[in-house]
Amino acid sequence: MRKYLLIILAVLSIFACNPRHKKKKTKSGPINRFMTYHNTLFNSKESLAAEMESRDKAHVDNFYDPYISVYTTEDVTAEPTSFSSGPGGSNADFDAPMSPIRGMSRSQSANSASLSGVDNGKLSSIGGGSGASGNSGNANRKGATTLQITEAKATKAITKYSVLVNGVEKNKKIFDAYILLAKARMYQGKYLESLDALNYLFNTMSKDKRLPLASVYKAANYTKLKEYYRADEVFKDLEENPKIKLKKEHLKVLKVYQADNFLKWGKKELAAEVLEDAFTYNKERKTKSRIAFLRGQILSNLNRKDEARESFAAAYKYANSYEFEVKSQIEIAKTFDGKADSYEEAMAYLAKIAKKGTYASRKNELYYASGLVATSAAKDSIADSFFRKALKEKQSDPQIRGLTYSEIAKKYFSKDDYLTAGVYYDSALAVMTYLPEKERLTSLTANIKKLSKNYYVIKKNDSILSLTKMSPDAQREYFTKYIDKIKAKEAAAELEQRRADRSKGFDNADYNANSIFANNSSDANSFQNFGITGGSTFYFANANNIPRGESSFKQTWGNRTLSDNWRYSAKTTTIEELKNEALGLANAPDPRRLEPEFYMEKIPTSLEELGRLKKDRDTASLGMGRMYESFFGNTKLATKTLFDLVENKPDEETDLQALYNIFVFNYEKNPAEAEKAKQLILETYPYTSYAEYVKNPKNKDFNKSTADVEKLYADAYKLYETEKFAESSAIIDKAIADNPKDALVPKFYLLNAYNAGKNAGKEIMILQLEQIVLNYAKTPEGIKAKELLKYLKSDAKLELTDESGNVVSQKPQTQSTTKDEATVLKRELNQNEGRNTELPMPNGPGIPGQADSQVLQQVPSQTIETMKRKK
Repeated sequence: MRKYLLIILAVLSIFACNPRHKKKKTKSGPINRFMTYHNTLFNSKESLAAEMESRDKAHVDNFYDPYISVYTTEDVTAEPTSFSSGPGGSNADFDAPMSPIRGMSRSQSANSASLSGVDNGKLSSIGGGSGASGNSGNANRKGATTLQITEAKATKAITKYSVLVNGVEKNKKIFDAYILLAKARMYQGKYLESLDALNYLFNTMSKDKRLPLASVYKAANYTKLKEYYRADEVFKDLEENPKIKLKKEHLKVLKVYQADNFLKWGKKELAAEVLEDAFTYNKERKTKSRIAFLRGQILSNLNRKDEARESFAAAYKYANSYEFEVKSQIEIAKTFDGKADSYEEAMAYLAKIAKKGTYASRKNELYYASGLVATSAAKDSIADSFFRKALKEKQSDPQIRGLTYSEIAKKYFSKDDYLTAGVYYDSALAVMTYLPEKERLTSLTANIKKLSKNYYVIKKNDSILSLTKMSPDAQREYFTKYIDKIKAKEAAAELEQRRADRSKGFDNADYNANSIFANNSSDANSFQNFGITGGSTFYFANANNIPRGESSFKQTWGNRTLSDNWRYSAKTTTIEELKNEALGLANAPDPRRLEPEFYMEKIPTSLEELGRLKKDRDTASLGMGRMYESFFGNTKLATKTLFDLVENKPDEETDLQALYNIFVFNYEKNPAEAEKAKQLILETYPYTSYAEYVKNPKNKDFNKSTADVEKLYADAYKLYETEKFAESSAIIDKAIADNPKDALVPKFYLLNAYNAGKNAGKEIMILQLEQIVLNYAKTPEGIKAKELLKYLKSDAKLELTDESGNVVSQKPQTQSTTKDEATVLKRELNQNEGRNTELPMPNGPGIPGQADSQVLQQVPSQTIETMKRKK
């Protein structure tokens, strides 16, 4: 008995020595992974798939943007800078469950996750009340709630089933949860929070074989944050690190995002190369087609037309929609080279495709593509016929319809038919949907309208002036031919009207037979009897009422197109009427329009009226030349227009302006034309400010002034103060010649103008001040010169003489200035002292703080007296 007792005590002692708490088992086994997936992760995955499907169906490609996107599920417009994760931010509540990242206790994290639930009411507490997007603009997006569910379910799976042991995640399903969480946040535009989720994977699951996929999404987030260099570093590490083994399913995603990064980074050549690999790795037809289309756009932008055509052909081959097929064919047509490619083969190919019944609703687009090919082959008439055929077909894409109008407009614009071109451009604007192109055309049409106005003024006045040079017999012969054309046109219109009237004669059906409005009842007092004893009173059943109504309508409203709000539209609708209106031709027929005298009586005969027509014509021509350069950058046409104006012998002011503009337009682009204009200015107008300008064109590139130049300026100014004007001018001329780009050059010119006023007279001073205004209008010296001109030019008359004192220009218009007048003018100049305390030249060495009035007072009264120019 004692023996058994000792054994029992020994056993109890052994058990008593064992630790009371057993080691806690982890929950990382199969059961835990099963519960993780089927309890929460499955729902998260399904909600994300539903969102992706919804986005894919709602996606509409804009083929007129520079580039399309490969994936149709990433239409997020959130700005990276709006993703706040601080307290009270839109993402603060969603960050709360991420306890391993934010440092929150597991119990707090679980409590936060328990708020998620499934219903949208509870989800609002997680989303911060403003939706899942990183900015308020995405709060109303369709499908945002679905992404909230995805994020909330993934967060719940992490907080409930995560198994961390010594900083290492033991539950392998948590990797999927974090990937779902990162993708949900990325699709909402919350890129920083998405990076947080991915970084947690790198910290806790560093040995997982699926980490390359996390790296791909990490780089994608960097791209969306415009951190292109950091994204490129991630991609390089994935490709070059020998320890990383990429699977094919990872590579196909990697290549797409890598190409996107290169493209947004501006490295188009690299993007095209990577897309070629992406095309190989991706097997889905839709994705392959989109990759090929994007690559074609990039290659076309790089002017690699042959490669682009091959890529677009691949896009057509794998396309999964008729629209994508047709757009691929249009892009192929754009790559056609009229010199190197076969025109007949290209047109036959497009004609064959257009005959397919599957493209019946998109024939207009294929005709547009055929027109592009014909245009590239310089087959203008054929191209025009295809564009017009496209307009006759039913519209399938508003933007293509607008581009078709635009192509027709280009043809008229190249022929200088600006009004017709403007009409077609207006039609293009009315239907286009791509905003950048609409904005470009809006500006273009506005400029065309301004140009058209001048063009038709020139055409109208030239016609009138040409008629004035004809003899009466020649005028009669000219108008007789014009009247014959009117008769032929009216006869054709009358014949067409008769045919239309005869066609109406076939409509003789008896509308009274079964009409409730007919007077069929034998009872005169019946309800259907409206007091008319016979025949129908229904307006459109009365053959006599319709012609009268049509005639009355045309008299009141004119020819109208069938459209909404026709009452408020312009009455003139045809291009011919617009041209007649621009040329001043009346639309209403005149009883005497078939008499030559009717037109001959309107030809002006007075010199005053003819002079006005000539001046208006020349002014319009000057404006049109300027518009060619400023609106369209067409220097060649601008130069030709202005030289034609000069040959037409306008008045001196217009002639000088035309030559000056020719010089300015061609000074850098075409020196030969500029030199021609320069010589004409120097020969015809040698003593004008424009002549001084063309001798020394303005130079905008001024270097910082040096100490040597400042000393030269100080010396020149001291000589001016001591009334040694010739010596001062000599120093100035040498300083400008040696230092043409120095910052003090404008001030040298202004000081030289003062020297000229003292030494050569007021007229020469004015010429030099005008040159300063032309060359340096926005500098302080240019502003000062303009102020001085306002006073000095008021009574100045320039008289040019030769060595013997003989006048070399027109009659001299000298005007002596009395002492009293000079005193008044000088007082006006001195009154400027109170408003302008800045020197007309800089405070260089030796002249600190000198007032404006002191300089002006140094100009004696002889400066503002009229003096003859001495050699």
